[in-house]
Amino acid sequence: MYDLTGGALGSLPLAKHVKSRSINAENPRGEKGKGGMTASPLGPSRKGNPCLHDIASGQTVTLAEIEGPGVINHIWITVTNKTTEADCFVLRDLVLRMYWDEEEKPSVECPLGDFFCCGFGRECDVNSLPIVVVPSRGLNSYFQMPFQKKARITLENQHTNAIPAFFYQIDYALHEELPEDIAYFHAQWRRQKITELQNDYVILDSVKGKGHYVGTYLALTTLERYWWGEGEIKFYMDGDDEYPTICGTGTEDYFGGSWSFAKQIDGKTVEQNYSTPYLGYPYYSSHDEEIHNLYHNDDCMPMRGFYRWHIQDPICFEEDLKVTIQQIGVGYRGLFERQDDVASVAYWYQSEPHHTFLPLQKKEDRWPR
Repeated sequence: MYDLTGGALGSLPLAKHVKSRSINAENPRGEKGKGGMTASPLGPSRKGNPCLHDIASGQTVTLAEIEGPGVINHIWITVTNKTTEADCFVLRDLVLRMYWDEEEKPSVECPLGDFFCCGFGRECDVNSLPIVVVPSRGLNSYFQMPFQKKARITLENQHTNAIPAFFYQIDYALHEELPEDIAYFHAQWRRQKITELQNDYVILDSVKGKGHYVGTYLALTTLERYWWGEGEIKFYMDGDDEYPTICGTGTEDYFGGSWSFAKQIDGKTVEQNYSTPYLGYPYYSSHDEEIHNLYHNDDCMPMRGFYRWHIQDPICFEEDLKVTIQQIGVGYRGLFERQDDVASVAYWYQSEPHHTFLPLQKKEDRWPR
């Protein structure tokens, strides 16, 4: 039996034919009856090992290794955002990877913060269905992640210093069986520090096989003046060449907004942030307060973070998929082609095997401006 309805309200009365398990530092293998065995100064099984300690620079740790079939239903993580006053980008220096069954190349490869819609190495509050971030840096994922044989999740510390404490919990269910045509969860991070004129930024490409696209996170640093959000998102699928099957009408339109997200305050146009179950604009900064406090300047271009979940409207493809977004703005002379700094995370499900990802950029190339 299998039941992938998860926490849907309508399925709560149904019997669950699964075994609930959880992995964290108190029970790193998720074994039955073996949680919280480590003693503390308070005595046996009194918060003896709540986190991973001193993850060295360059070290990769295995957060979970699970024998299937099963489904990961929830991931919670928290970590300090800096280790010294001089380094502030821990959330972009930690790399999260996930491997399904026996694959050697990851199906998920992403800086930790960006995976949870916290780009630029900065946290923000997110109140959506699959991703929830609460103060301070309580990172939660509710994406269901099925696997037939095995799941492996790792974290690599590419930060300059050791991570003194890393807290996490991975909640999952063991199933007797899963459908043979189950689709596997994927997520990939990309960045282009300066986009090319009239060449659309590529969010995702080289996807082969059958699947469905379920979400986009966009971390945009605007490098030019005037309104930036006229670029259209495009989905090329199943043999599309010059023109896509699905083409949006503008950047703020794709993220569910309108009219520049703006309202007038004291005669000034002010963008409004929002966070909803399926789409949001949770982060905006016109300067970097932490850098300003350290070095007494705030020479930083405006940074904006957006998410859009295709949960009720998945983008389904049979053979292949490519996703792009234009960099088009509008000013007093009308529409114009822009060059900005764009980073993104694409989230999708597909049959395996998947196409090998492009190499992840080194940490210095991931740091925000």
